[in-house]
Amino acid sequence: MAEELVGNVLVGQSGGPTAVINASLAGVVSEALNHECIEEVYGTLNGVLGILQEDLIDLAAESQQVIRGLRYTPGAALGTVRYKLKKQQDFERVLEVFKAHNIRYFFYAGGNDSQDTADKISKLAQQQGYELRVIGVPKTIDNDLVVTDHCPGYGSVIKYISTTIREIACDNAAMGQHDLVQIVEVMGRNAGWIAAGAALAKRRDHPHDAPHLILLPEVPFSGEKFVEDVKRVLKRERYCLIVVGEGLVDADGNYVAAADKTDAFGHAQLGGAAEFLQNLVEEGIPGVKARTVKFGMAQRAAAHCSSKADNDEAFLAGQAAVRAAVSGQTDKMVTLIRGDGDHYSVETGLAPLSEIANGVKKLPREWINEDGISMNFQFFRYAQPLIQGEVAVPYDNGLPSFAHLDKERVEKLLPAYEI
Repeated sequence: MAEELVGNVLVGQSGGPTAVINASLAGVVSEALNHECIEEVYGTLNGVLGILQEDLIDLAAESQQVIRGLRYTPGAALGTVRYKLKKQQDFERVLEVFKAHNIRYFFYAGGNDSQDTADKISKLAQQQGYELRVIGVPKTIDNDLVVTDHCPGYGSVIKYISTTIREIACDNAAMGQHDLVQIVEVMGRNAGWIAAGAALAKRRDHPHDAPHLILLPEVPFSGEKFVEDVKRVLKRERYCLIVVGEGLVDADGNYVAAADKTDAFGHAQLGGAAEFLQNLVEEGIPGVKARTVKFGMAQRAAAHCSSKADNDEAFLAGQAAVRAAVSGQTDKMVTLIRGDGDHYSVETGLAPLSEIANGVKKLPREWINEDGISMNFQFFRYAQPLIQGEVAVPYDNGLPSFAHLDKERVEKLLPAYEI
């Protein structure tokens, strides 16, 4: 057990929200309040941007009802950011804010880039001899963080997608006369975990269920094979339902659909894979109606159809981050470790932040059938436990009633900072 470190907590959220990122925030806050060495529990508004601007709120001042309500509230309650700390001055400013507010524990919920940022902040604190414990909380619907079995956020997104695929399939079955192609585009930049998750919509022992084709970034795309696959399905079925990951690539590794724009971290802005496939179908198969659906932000915000298993694990990851830091750990990210037994179980572990930053965990090729367009039993065994159970969302006047933080501001102690 490390020497007790007395001081304040700062927690932030970064990157694209998920249906359960606020459950991790609730886990951090509720656990932090249990430790006497932690004096104040602050949140930074909009991740590192809030730190630079000294926009901090007092989370201990929030009612317990609101903190509990975070468990079923989508989005990122603290606000999120894709801002990249670019210059040394930015990192120096972060540390100035930490020192001014006696921040000794920093918890950052986010994906690859966020954990990289947390790692760099911690390294600078060490160089300056400032005692700080930094623990990352995993978050990404993409499920592509290395070293963790899976990521909080993933189970909920594939539960929502699979549910909606089943609903759309009922509609398509009613409308199709061997002439209807439905193309559903889902998120997933460089890994096909989300698109693969749509396979859960198939009932066991019903091979003709939708989705009929799943197109993954891990399998190089061939337009000719695609058109032939669609024709083959339409001969057999009244409709063909296709799920495509937005990061679909051709044989040369180029995205089939990407905008010229990039985000702050240099990632191409994706979108348009569904329309690309729609054109191929309509040009290659006369008389066929091709329609597209994009779930967009809905897939990561669908708290009404989120997974209880995912929610519970997100909360657990937040709690584990605080316990790890209080016990002396730093420069680590909480991981989820799957048990070996016949029944699904999970426990938390820790991995160095430097191992997570900027790595990408691909969908194992052996989990994809030889046809390249469907998933095998290994994937089902992996993914099925992650979508179990439903989160009870309270309703008010017929609509879900989500929690809202009061956001009582912490007094600013430093001069303003130019970004």
